[in-house]
Amino acid sequence: MTANKNPSTGIPTPTSASARDIATSGQATAAAEQAVPSWDDIGRAVVIGGGSGMGRAIAAALVAAGSRVTIVGRSEERLARAVRELRSAAVGAAASADADAASGHTVVHSAAAVPAGPTTGGGEVDWMVADIGDEVRAARLFEQIGPVDHVISTAADVGGAYGPIGEFDFAAGRGFLDTKLIGSMLVAKYARVRAGGSLTFTSGIAAYRPAAGGAMVAAVNGALESLAYALAVELGPTRVNVVSPGWVRTSIWDRLGWPDKEQRLAAMAGRLPAGRLGTPEDIAAAVLSLLRNPFVTGTVLHVDGGHRLV
Repeated sequence: MTANKNPSTGIPTPTSASARDIATSGQATAAAEQAVPSWDDIGRAVVIGGGSGMGRAIAAALVAAGSRVTIVGRSEERLARAVRELRSAAVGAAASADADAASGHTVVHSAAAVPAGPTTGGGEVDWMVADIGDEVRAARLFEQIGPVDHVISTAADVGGAYGPIGEFDFAAGRGFLDTKLIGSMLVAKYARVRAGGSLTFTSGIAAYRPAAGGAMVAAVNGALESLAYALAVELGPTRVNVVSPGWVRTSIWDRLGWPDKEQRLAAMAGRLPAGRLGTPEDIAAAVLSLLRNPFVTGTVLHVDGGHRLV
């Protein structure tokens, strides 16, 4: 493509496309069209944060759909328990083998194919321990995993993420920034996504309905959505999307220590147009819809029961 310099900025601006540019663009378009996957063929998937909550529900849905899934997190105990539960839910047991990574920081546990049953498509599940907010470990993780079709991240270290800005402890709250925003950027940098594949991140209602003391959470969730827009343009035809959950019933509410937790949750549900709180399975269904639709990218899918409207 030829270019002239903008006289006011000195920055080259495109003026016309050469035959070579057009041919290259046509080849890229043809390659993207050939890479369009089947709606039923999700393929190889990685779920970061797959040891519990929404991530575990996403992993379960993928296994039931017949995918080969690797769940990733920082807790070896939690991941191992999740894999046992996933395999048990899929009916039957499979032999597993342990192999220590060369660095000693990442442990790989591989499970054989989960036997197909009446509620499963015969998927496979394994797990790896890694800190996605650490660049060295993130790079090593994807080097070991190899090419994948989809990466989904629900990882978020909320410890220290809340507090009045005047008293906010940035050292304590940094983990949320590292896991949710920086970690997502590292996924985009190092994941080897096959043609027709995607990256899916999770933001949250705090980007739209922030609470007092939630500046860090609101800012990171909003930034993550902007990141996805930029990556969708830069990484295309790899698709990049975000699921934005509302109030979802997970174990995170247990950590708040509310003595009247059930009454509070019921009151929260009553404020929503949907009349209930979300479930991890609601989020999993939304994620799978994005993985299966090859024409959706640069999109934020709100799964919040209408929370943004009230």
